[in-house]
Amino acid sequence: MRKRKLTLAISASITALCMLNTVQAHANPQEDFMLLEQEKAANQVYKAFFPNEDIARKAAISFHGQLLESHYKQGYLIMELTEEEQEKLAAFGFTFEVASEFIAKRNEVLTLIQNRLQQRSLKSATAMSDASLASIPGYACYETLESTYSVASGMASQFPGIAQWLLVGQTWEKLNGQGGHDIGVLKLTNKAITGNKPKLFINSAIHAREYTTAPLVLDFARWLVNGYGTDADATWILDHHEVHLMLQTNPDGRKKAETGLSWRKNANQNYCGANSNSRGADLNRNFSFGWNSTNGQGSSGSACNDTYRGPSAGSEPEIQALESYVRSLWPDRRGPGKNDAAPSDTSGIHLDIHSYSELVLWPWGDTSQAAPNGTALQTLGRKFALFNGYAPQQSIGLYPTDGTSDGISYGELGVAAYTFELGTQFFQSCTVYQNTIKPKNLPALIYAAKVVRTPYTTPGGPDISNLALSGNASSGVPAGTLVTLSATASDLGFSTRNGTEPTQNVTAAEYYIDKAPWESGAQAMPLQPLDGSFNGKTEGLTGNIATTGLLPGKHTVYVRARDASGTWGALSAAFLVIGSGPVQPNYCSAASGNANDEWISQVSLGSFSRSSGASTYSDFTEARIGQAVNLQRGSNSLRLTPQFAGSVYNEYWKVWVDLNKDGDFTDAGEELFTSTRALSTVVNGNLVIPAGAATGKTRLRVAMRYNTAPVPCGTFNYGEVEDYTVNIE
Repeated sequence: MRKRKLTLAISASITALCMLNTVQAHANPQEDFMLLEQEKAANQVYKAFFPNEDIARKAAISFHGQLLESHYKQGYLIMELTEEEQEKLAAFGFTFEVASEFIAKRNEVLTLIQNRLQQRSLKSATAMSDASLASIPGYACYETLESTYSVASGMASQFPGIAQWLLVGQTWEKLNGQGGHDIGVLKLTNKAITGNKPKLFINSAIHAREYTTAPLVLDFARWLVNGYGTDADATWILDHHEVHLMLQTNPDGRKKAETGLSWRKNANQNYCGANSNSRGADLNRNFSFGWNSTNGQGSSGSACNDTYRGPSAGSEPEIQALESYVRSLWPDRRGPGKNDAAPSDTSGIHLDIHSYSELVLWPWGDTSQAAPNGTALQTLGRKFALFNGYAPQQSIGLYPTDGTSDGISYGELGVAAYTFELGTQFFQSCTVYQNTIKPKNLPALIYAAKVVRTPYTTPGGPDISNLALSGNASSGVPAGTLVTLSATASDLGFSTRNGTEPTQNVTAAEYYIDKAPWESGAQAMPLQPLDGSFNGKTEGLTGNIATTGLLPGKHTVYVRARDASGTWGALSAAFLVIGSGPVQPNYCSAASGNANDEWISQVSLGSFSRSSGASTYSDFTEARIGQAVNLQRGSNSLRLTPQFAGSVYNEYWKVWVDLNKDGDFTDAGEELFTSTRALSTVVNGNLVIPAGAATGKTRLRVAMRYNTAPVPCGTFNYGEVEDYTVNIE
């Protein structure tokens, strides 16, 4: 019987020790203690030395359930292996030695966690409930299941015009009266623009222990929602496309993993014994299309194995919910045969976000034969890999895999499907997530949202970068102002780690105002090469935009380029603002780097009050919420309320108002409130508007910063910044 593994002990020992002080209290701590004891008994853990990195990454695909850590630069993987599995790897040149240090450190941490569980069970009054914790203990950057759902549903409540929280199924535990959870999807699109929009579907955390996956997808949702109306790309994506996010695909398993257990499967008690930490089915071997297509090579028929495929295709309620939802998104555009290709104009992309191994994968995984749309899948896969630096390849490893998530989307429906394997560890540290995984993978998700209309063709075309409009065009210019557009178009944007893509010269570029190329009435305006001739694979672009006749307000400028193959690349966009009066100020950005522990819960000014959830920055200006805060000259009551995920911290507060409307908060007298010292409680005071202040609307900024006085611009460590439109009467 395979025992579950706890990678936390080695991969994040420092954060694991922090975790001991905040171990979550569960309904059955005795079960948690017992499951941890089972993990301590797992001693078949080895350093698996590989002959080369290509073989190692293929092994990471085929033996994903056995992986504990990857050390590619050092030449070995940490794996839990049976004798049979060692023999299979040895045939490819692997050698082994017992990972004694890993086992010892793992058991040390497991024992400490068990001790903490016992202490908490004796002091239940001080134990924290799951719902009270905003982040996984020891990992402040990763939301718990409950916090993930709270943030997602909060987006739907706060921004009902672009966000909707849908409950689409239930887990095995919930259906069987064992507690359990709902399965939710966050749907993002501008509801005011109707029609059949191209759809991007992303699911994450199907394997419960893969900590980084759901936070990345939730951060993608934040980028879209917070950017709507302020970032041109986020805005047009939600205007013209739909984004569907199944953030927690395996909620029951995730709750097990949040205790520190290396839980992979769902929590179905019918498999491997109700009290076993090896129970459940591997949800990513249970999909209907291709289930057990390799007759036992690509999944296991043993209920205690980490890759147990379940007793039948689509047997698990979590997979039934996902498959039903996916079928509701797209029609079937691929024929019944394995070699039937989907038409090149098929829309839609499905991304399944996993960890770890630093890979971008596409079908097929159950055969080395290329998928019928393999060339186009490879092109987009290499595009994704350019952003995150991962190895792009077909998802066949040393051995096949079957019953995986690309079966429902690509295998059954013909929709382009990919798996991202994030990072190098299941329990990845927050430092690596925030500094490496998130900044490298978020652009890949954004690109997917851009090309979802035609993913089999558009990625082959040139990409637009460095898009800019001259002067104050992004903040406000009078109609009739001549605006210069500049950008770069390149046909070279592909990873070359596993081969090269054909590239061509850029041959044309164009822009559109307010209507995207596919919309009725869209008018293309040509852009010129900066050097006078389209004769290179990368070209600087320039063009003049005549703004005469444009109505006051915000306009969207879409830009794209074409290469010698005739392929138009992805759109990029910028805002062009035409003012009806004075030019609108362009305020500096400000935000915290982390709002997982503390954030602004409520701001009250006079009769106005607004509550909000955790965010590093919130735009509550009139353009976003449809309301300005009325302030009178003289004293206005002020109440500022912090919120904490767990521990309480001292916070500094400041409030600025741009009294002279010049686009900054640095003029004398514009800092109108300071808390004078750091406090952990609600702050009450008064905002005094000078008698000589100009009437009308302007910007107010409130900042809360941990232990240090905030400044009006830039990024700081912990807290939040919020902006409001105020109307001085």
